[in-house]
Amino acid sequence: MSPAICAPACALFDLPDVHVRAVERGPRSFTVVVEASPTLVGCPSCGVLATGHGRREVVLHDLPCAGVTVRVVWRKRIFRCREDACEVVTFSEVHELAAPRAKLTTRAIAWAVTQLRSHDIAVSALADMLGVAWNTVWHAVAPVIEGQLAAEDRLAGVDALGVDEHVWRHVGPPGTGLVTGIVDHSRGEDGRPRARLLDLVKGRTGAAYGDWLTEQGPAFTSGIRTATLDPFHGYANAIRDELPEAITVLDAFHVVKLGGQVVDEVRRRVQQDTLGHRGRAGDPLYGIRRTLQIGAEHLTAKQITRLNTKLEAGDPHHAVTLAWHCYQKLRAIYHARPETGRRLVAEILAAFPSCPIPEIARLGRTLRRWKAAILAYFDTAGASNGPTEAVNGVIETMRRVARGFRNFGNYRLRALLAAGGHRPWRKTPTHAHL
Repeated sequence: MSPAICAPACALFDLPDVHVRAVERGPRSFTVVVEASPTLVGCPSCGVLATGHGRREVVLHDLPCAGVTVRVVWRKRIFRCREDACEVVTFSEVHELAAPRAKLTTRAIAWAVTQLRSHDIAVSALADMLGVAWNTVWHAVAPVIEGQLAAEDRLAGVDALGVDEHVWRHVGPPGTGLVTGIVDHSRGEDGRPRARLLDLVKGRTGAAYGDWLTEQGPAFTSGIRTATLDPFHGYANAIRDELPEAITVLDAFHVVKLGGQVVDEVRRRVQQDTLGHRGRAGDPLYGIRRTLQIGAEHLTAKQITRLNTKLEAGDPHHAVTLAWHCYQKLRAIYHARPETGRRLVAEILAAFPSCPIPEIARLGRTLRRWKAAILAYFDTAGASNGPTEAVNGVIETMRRVARGFRNFGNYRLRALLAAGGHRPWRKTPTHAHL
């Protein structure tokens, strides 16, 4: 078949100097025989013009087509060096179609990387579509991912960091599956945080975070202006030691969460003191356990009436009621203007530690230790760890789709590809009429 006859098939193949010589449709696959256009080639060792020495068929796997796998039989040219003194006797043709000794075409590898980057898909699913084993796909795409991570400008322009832990593997002794995720919170041109995963390191310790910061060097750490975190002193110590110029901000969600936990602790204690058992259906306090976690501004008139009725019936000393009001005051910090918010923080830190309810007093002491980081919320235009939680959500989805990981190195690369900023987080608005 001449190049002119195979022009439509060549166009579908999308390589101008690769010509399709034959196409065979099997029950479960296409087989495409191709050849590259002949060119003058010099010996890679001595540079002397080489002569043809026959062809060798190399089987590659290409993009799926029409719902079936595609095998490419590349009739690769073999060349002989005509220089007798040269150590190279014969060598193979080199082309962008595929790398030497590769099992996938170059565009199949690029397609697989794009699928993993932009969609929630497992490597095993890609392997099935390409008609190869899992190892074949992963060994092809992993070097591409590593090359992207090694780019010198990957961390350029980062001036805000978030940190949080999550469990990557739910086996083994408690704590062995924890990893620390470092997320870029720098704001883009639209003023919104980038929410880009920078790295994952094993362990949930200040040393894990601090060592990573040290590895990036002073050129990186000196540019960080804001660092957000949950109330864990290990991360706070790492920020203090490695990011002395950064403003430490305690995440608002975690502050409010501490208040919600205290309300639940008081409710359970009062339940035991008054009824002598854990909450059961029909118990007054157990029936409003979820209502107690709702912000007062979101409660309906019916919910308020029911809440008051149940508290009167099950809270004889008003401990739960007081805890609930303290929780609402804590929530109000983040719904107020900066001046009012700072005043509320001062009132809470003055009143909570001396509260007769032990759970509230303990919360007050905890908040007092984090006073500077709480107030920093108002100095950083409301910086929070929200982007980090968003990245954790993407990672969780990726892990569930893969049905778990056993190798942390593979998990790290997959997470960085899925949440490393390549995925289109927001759709670009389109307009039907210009």
